[in-house]
Amino acid sequence: MNPAGRPRTAATLAGTLLVAAGAMLLAIKGVITKFIYARGMDYEGLVVIRSVLAVPLFWAWALRYGAASAIVRAPARAVAAAAFAGALCYSLGSLLDFYALTLIDASLERALLFTYPAMVVIAGAVLARRLPAPRVSGAIALTWVGVALAVGAFDRDVLSANVTGAVCVLLCAGTFATYFLISERYTRQVGSLAFTVFAMTGAAVALVLWHVPRHWSWPVAPDAASWVLIALLVVFSTVAPVLMLAEGVRRIGAERGAIVSTVGPPFTILVAWLAIDERLSLHQLAGTALIVGGILFVELARRRRPASA
Repeated sequence: MNPAGRPRTAATLAGTLLVAAGAMLLAIKGVITKFIYARGMDYEGLVVIRSVLAVPLFWAWALRYGAASAIVRAPARAVAAAAFAGALCYSLGSLLDFYALTLIDASLERALLFTYPAMVVIAGAVLARRLPAPRVSGAIALTWVGVALAVGAFDRDVLSANVTGAVCVLLCAGTFATYFLISERYTRQVGSLAFTVFAMTGAAVALVLWHVPRHWSWPVAPDAASWVLIALLVVFSTVAPVLMLAEGVRRIGAERGAIVSTVGPPFTILVAWLAIDERLSLHQLAGTALIVGGILFVELARRRRPASA
């Protein structure tokens, strides 16, 4: 092996492992959440606690790894945009997502949430007033066929059991797509880490302002075991994967990162089957495969598109 190529190979391998590990940690969010619900925790309180506990961890990481100057110099407009994106995605979106997890399987939730890149492409096409390339449009159509199969569109009983939760997750995916579009613009000004800190802070503030006046109390977990599970959710399925994915994509690029991150939905299916005995039907498994395949194709086609297209 060429010695000069070893650092690059090592960096690529490390980046790939970071993206894969981050995607898998995010993938078990729904499973951990199911365990917390089983102990009597309500979804509203869990979302608030998760967001508030995550903020100081993101700030500590940002200040420790060189984002302090970017945070201090950030334009007010970029800070406001990040806070708005966070309030939309990580407060409203999380409420929809965690409510959906009270209604549907964690495996189905992860598959449906994975549709947000297709929504980004659709939104970009609308804003640019230009249709996507035919093969991209075909991949998006394939993704939505997968959604229909996954929620049980061809089985009335399965559909009635999943429709409300599925709609909530798809709305959450819409907030993720909006977050992506906003961050794509403003991270060029402040950097991804500073943008994330502002977004998470905005989300926590929004959730506190929403929850406390409604309940006049602070959410509390039912028991010590619930707090342990919440700590696992915050550290290993919120903060760590976000930072790992960001660093992994920085090392290997967004295109390769998109390929590696497709490990998420299948990993959720496996963990949910082993840990909480969730079993998707053959139609739902086929739908999940179509969603993952469609999004993978969308990402690859979108990133390989010529600049003049």
